[in-house]
Amino acid sequence: MSKKVLDVGNCGPDLATITLFLTSNFDCTVEQAHGTDDALAKLKADQFDLVTINRKLDADYSDGVEVLKAIKADAQIAGVPVMLVTNLPEHQELAISHGAIRGFGKLEYDHPETVERVAAVLG
Repeated sequence: MSKKVLDVGNCGPDLATITLFLTSNFDCTVEQAHGTDDALAKLKADQFDLVTINRKLDADYSDGVEVLKAIKADAQIAGVPVMLVTNLPEHQELAISHGAIRGFGKLEYDHPETVERVAAVLG
């Protein structure tokens, strides 16, 4: 059964790369949100299996961890797995401290552990 991923805050080229990575490795579709408000609205309107959030949102360069905090603060959607997209380990740790699971960076698509990490969620 196909899974659904919501990607938040990536520009068009990065969204295309993430979508290619995800759909090449998993039976899934990817939808896009640009910020907190539309991400929360989509998560409440439909069921997603994973949310990926860019460390800095393309629309306004705000902090993606704020989107994560808003998701985890909402009881209706708090259980959806969230990964931060960043190459910076300190930001991965910050995201984990706010309820995310370890994500991946844009330089890590070809790493076997990245596929394994996402497979833990998307199977």
